[in-house]
Amino acid sequence: MPASAAHRRAAVLGHPIAHSLSPVLHRAAYRELGLDWSYDRVDVVGEELAAFLDSLDASWAGLSLTMPLKNDVLPLLDVVDPVALATGAVNTVVLADGRRRGYNTDVDGIVVSLDETHAGRGSAVVLGAGATARSAVAALAARGTTSVTAHARRTPAAADLELTAAAVGVQLTVRPWSEAGGSLGADVVVSTVPKGVADELVPAVPDAPGTLLDVVYDPWPTALASAWLHQGGAVASGLDLLLHQAVRQVRLMTGRDPSTELLRTALLEAASTR
Repeated sequence: MPASAAHRRAAVLGHPIAHSLSPVLHRAAYRELGLDWSYDRVDVVGEELAAFLDSLDASWAGLSLTMPLKNDVLPLLDVVDPVALATGAVNTVVLADGRRRGYNTDVDGIVVSLDETHAGRGSAVVLGAGATARSAVAALAARGTTSVTAHARRTPAAADLELTAAAVGVQLTVRPWSEAGGSLGADVVVSTVPKGVADELVPAVPDAPGTLLDVVYDPWPTALASAWLHQGGAVASGLDLLLHQAVRQVRLMTGRDPSTELLRTALLEAASTR
């Protein structure tokens, strides 16, 4: 039986994981591509990850990872893509030929989400300094941005963000969270903070804002996104990021390209029922 026709398995790992919409995207892709593949949610915490990986047989094609597994998996891989190394985060593991290969498709997801809004490539601000902020800096670099201002809620996280910026050739300026309101006039603003955190910045949204990517998608729109739209700015959401990073995950795991619009429809339908 050809490898493409054999039953393969994939899953998203994390804790908690029941809320994940990744199965919606991957299963829709498999149906469209005519693949006899399954994709499940598996509740795994960091200390269980090594044993879980060791338990997988040859039927497994790949894994999607949520935090903190994106960091925990790094020493368990045979090969790590340069972008994943630069960001210190792996959200995709491809299992083939007895090897584990790690990738960060969040970077691609951010790039495509911003491109869809025709976002500028000049000044850029990142709200937050965690793993998603590192992916945002790498994505901005991939789009040609050479300098980024980040507003960190936690000073220690900024050290890792600075390492990512150096690895991708971006000049990074780190400022306190308390000054974030004064930075919203940038061409591109990427908010990587959890829901509710950026609400306090609503009064600081400029009269003619640029593009906002807010990685939150539940609830949507966020208060910041609503204010941004009200002022005529362009907005992309965490659903856009989730969609586009999944398209590349499917491509990496299957070697084939799913329909982005078909996956978008399936994702929006699933999100609307929440």
